[in-house]
Amino acid sequence: MRRSRRGLLADHVKMTPDEYIEAVLDLVERIPPGRAMTYGAIADALADRSGRNSARRVGTIMALHGSSVPWYRVCGANGKLPQGHENEARRRLQAEGVTFRGERVPPEVML
Repeated sequence: MRRSRRGLLADHVKMTPDEYIEAVLDLVERIPPGRAMTYGAIADALADRSGRNSARRVGTIMALHGSSVPWYRVCGANGKLPQGHENEARRRLQAEGVTFRGERVPPEVML
């Protein structure tokens, strides 16, 4: 094992940071219309392949690189829509047939 600033690293890295960004964006592109995933569910889905599992990292990737994918289908663990983009995300999800009961994405919509 080798050391990094944060401690021990595996002998091999499963994905480079750029590959991880692409994997996140690819997964978001595959979320079907009318459905949603949380940042954590995306991180979990990629954890074995990537060696990473951070909902915050997925959120950062979406904030920096997510404009070309259906970003509005990604929400917080509690169903909260992307901060600062709530109205647009809600409008787009409703156009895909999602019915809201309150301000959060309904649990039955989550993958």
